[in-house]
Amino acid sequence: MPKPLPAVAANTWDELREPMIVPTGFREYDARWRFPEEINLPGMTALGLGLGTQMHEAGVPPRIAVGNDYRSYSLSIKNALMLGLMQAGIEVLDIGPAVSPMAYFAQFHLDAAVAMVTASHNPNGWTGVKMGFHRPLTHGPDEMARLKAIVLNGEGVERPGGSIKRVDGVREVYLDDLVGDFKLSRPLKVVCACGNGTASHFGPELLARIGAEVVPLHCELDYTFPHYNPNPEAMEMLHDMSRAVKESGADIALGFDGDGDRCGVVDDEGDEIFADKVGVILARDLAPMHPGATFVADVKSTGLFASDPVLKAHGIKADYWKTGHSHMKRRVKELGALAGFEKSGHYFLAEPIGRGYDCGMRVAVEICKALDRNPDKSMSDLKHALPKTWSTPTMSPFCPDGEKYGVIDRLAAKLTAMADAGETLAGRKIVEAITVNGARLMLDNGAWGLVRASSNTPNLVVVCESPESEAEMRAIFEDLDAIIRTEPSVGEYDQKI
Repeated sequence: MPKPLPAVAANTWDELREPMIVPTGFREYDARWRFPEEINLPGMTALGLGLGTQMHEAGVPPRIAVGNDYRSYSLSIKNALMLGLMQAGIEVLDIGPAVSPMAYFAQFHLDAAVAMVTASHNPNGWTGVKMGFHRPLTHGPDEMARLKAIVLNGEGVERPGGSIKRVDGVREVYLDDLVGDFKLSRPLKVVCACGNGTASHFGPELLARIGAEVVPLHCELDYTFPHYNPNPEAMEMLHDMSRAVKESGADIALGFDGDGDRCGVVDDEGDEIFADKVGVILARDLAPMHPGATFVADVKSTGLFASDPVLKAHGIKADYWKTGHSHMKRRVKELGALAGFEKSGHYFLAEPIGRGYDCGMRVAVEICKALDRNPDKSMSDLKHALPKTWSTPTMSPFCPDGEKYGVIDRLAAKLTAMADAGETLAGRKIVEAITVNGARLMLDNGAWGLVRASSNTPNLVVVCESPESEAEMRAIFEDLDAIIRTEPSVGEYDQKI
């Protein structure tokens, strides 16, 4: 296998012949590139050959389920990837268009590894692959580093015995598995928001099958994304969900991202509930049935997992861990946790609820179950029952991919030194700096501020929370941002408070 080139000129012979892969597309736990600027189709075939070679090297059975999200170019990219896998001697099971959790489900259903061609919630123009060998896990930093070395060093090995087989029916079995024998016992009107993405072919049917009255919001498949990019963490989509709730009188809105592994929530009052708070609501609902359970939360998430008195009363243990679907899946499995929650909207529901991978569809069903178990309460009632905190959205200032990790190392060192010296942030004493993923400064009243590097895009990530007031939350952000601004390569935010 030739070593891929870092760039080839457009409309040239080499563009159609030579593999081209920009190295920065290999990220912590999946791969993301702009297509065709950063990877071409021969490059995707080289990636498939490298992934197949890695399967042989890891000693896993040479059998993999491959799916693709609903974008105009994803099928071409998947075909190129499958060609490389077949060259590596892998039995490829093409499950067709899919949400990412359907592909993860196929790992169990078909007893295979998985490779899902998806740009997730990134805008059109992006592509990538989420992959894993051992269910329900996906590649972490070590596996990604080895895959990167195999591909970029031209170490892919062609082997005989490869094949491609079309496998139909996985979608139907996946939906059956999600529904099970559950049927709502109370009326529930649900706005199903899909942003015209892949979840459009799953969400409305799933919710109708459990007995919900479905109010579809942009549930027509359209890979141009004519309204907005399907991302339920973005305020544009959340505001649209809020409008739909108010106009329809719905009990709740559930919104899915471009590959269906995340779920966003707007309550009956039209208020968006950030996913970490939804996680606390679900944890409260599950805690009486699973006393003493462990819940994992990512470092961007609310401090309520550790401080909520209801969870404490049931002996719940909280573990704060690295952001990222691969990190969280691994941690949930390692600790035997009941669930993991990320502020971005990834939920990892393990046995006996789910299988440990992130599935927006599973979360939608479990939220409906929680409402069904509380027939006299609305979603806003469950929200208001939580101890009050004020949180920022997830904010992402620009920082180049090649510089962001160095920036975070320097910022973490500054913030840790502040904590060690007993300094203050927003007038509050810093009591601890948690550095498992960037730096999360814990203040003496339970407030906190976080800065970390995005694993998927050329950005940093900033989140702040206060149990006292919105004013304190804003002050924490202003003080933290002033420290971040000492790094000249950090640019403008995608959104602010």
